[in-house]
Amino acid sequence: MEQLLSLIYVPQYILVFARIAAFFVTVPLFSYRTIPTTFKIGLSIFLAIILAQTVPLEIIPFDMFFIVLLLKEVMVGIFIGLIAFMVVSAVQIAGGFIDFQMGFAIANVVDPQTGAQSPLIGQYFYIIALLFLLAVNGHHMLIDGLHYSFQVIALDSFIPFSHASIGAFIVQTFNAMFVIAFQIAIPIVGCLFLVDVALGLIARTVPQLNVFVVGLPIKIFVSFVAILIFLGMYMYLAEMLFKTMFDVMKGLTELFGGA
Repeated sequence: MEQLLSLIYVPQYILVFARIAAFFVTVPLFSYRTIPTTFKIGLSIFLAIILAQTVPLEIIPFDMFFIVLLLKEVMVGIFIGLIAFMVVSAVQIAGGFIDFQMGFAIANVVDPQTGAQSPLIGQYFYIIALLFLLAVNGHHMLIDGLHYSFQVIALDSFIPFSHASIGAFIVQTFNAMFVIAFQIAIPIVGCLFLVDVALGLIARTVPQLNVFVVGLPIKIFVSFVAILIFLGMYMYLAEMLFKTMFDVMKGLTELFGGA
């Protein structure tokens, strides 16, 4: 409590607040437009007061060195949240694959949470993934990952951006994102590929039948049936997706901390 009331630790609280606020700008769920900005700021201040009690506080004066540390904290929060958002974007990529095969690629919608164009099926999968994240208290695990970053990355230390492992780690994260997207999309895309093969055979054997007219409704029907059947497997993939997200956040935090 003495640390909380002491004014000499104000720079440390500002640094903690900067990392938390920057983290909420990019991390999934907390960064969405549907969450009021006042709530984000208030939650950042509240968490800064709590998490600062678990960080070894040292006296840091207000000088040019403090400005550099402040910029470093903002970059740490943004990068940790951004790499988590990048992993979750695999759901949107999988939805884009499915929509392209279904014929829905031209019917994108505006995601009210991010304000960006989103595929229809991707938005459907994304909402299910977010509900699953909330159901398993994933938002608490995100905050726990933020707390872990303060244990690994000291407030008065710098990030080794020249470390070659950081670039390799980001590339591996991109690879994992596309692998997960492919695993999510392959059951429905595979079924639609078989439908395309069947329509091709019908077009060769029955030339009088216009497959372009009957093909689209059939593909949409098969897609919805396949989504209904493989929805249980999608929940397992969503669990693996969020496990990968937390592992990626932890790995990047350790690299930033010089591990």
